[in-house]
Amino acid sequence: MDKLVLYPTSTAQWHALINEAQLNCATQLDEELESYLVFLLMRYTQHADLASSVLATDFLECAHAVGNQQRELLRDVGDKCLLFSGLFPGRAERRHVRISYFVDLGQSAYATLADVPELDLGELFSALCDRFVSLVDVLLAMREVAGHGPALLPLQADELWRDTGSKHAFTTLCDSGYSLADCVVDEFMQPPFKPH
Repeated sequence: MDKLVLYPTSTAQWHALINEAQLNCATQLDEELESYLVFLLMRYTQHADLASSVLATDFLECAHAVGNQQRELLRDVGDKCLLFSGLFPGRAERRHVRISYFVDLGQSAYATLADVPELDLGELFSALCDRFVSLVDVLLAMREVAGHGPALLPLQADELWRDTGSKHAFTTLCDSGYSLADCVVDEFMQPPFKPH
C-alpha cells in the first residue's frame, strides 16, 4: 500500500484492503466469500481474546454442544483458524504446530457446518471449506499489502505449500531465493499434499 487512503466506513476500508490483497496474490474470491471475510475481520477486531483461544479444545467442545450453540462454536473455530493461518501465521510456530494444522481444523469446522441440514447457510460453509486456502492466501497478501513484509518465513512457506497447495506460499518460496529450478511449475505440477 503506497499511500494511506481513508474510506468513509470500516467496512469500505476492509473491502478495499481485501481487494488489493486479491490483486497482489492473483486470487479472486466471489462476492459472498469476500463479504464474509470483510465481516469476519470487522467482528474480530473487537475481540482481544482471540490470541488466548485453544482451538482444539474449542472444537472438541462442539461435540458436547447442541443446536445454535454448537453452530456458533463451530463457526468461531473455523473463523479463528482462518485468522490464525492467514493473519497470524507466527502463532503456529509459537504453539509448535504447522500452519496447516489451523487450515485442517478450520476446514473441518466449516465442513461440519456445511453438513447441518437445518442450516440455510450450508452452501456458504461448504464454499468456506473448499476455498479455505484461497482465503488464507488473501489474508497473507493483505498483511504484505499493509506493509508488514513477507507474511511467511521460507520454512513456513515451504510447509504451507507442501501441505495445502497455497499459491501465496509458493510465490513466497520463489521470492525468498529458492533456485529458479525449484520454482518452475508447469500446469501439471502439483505440490505433494493430500487434498481435504
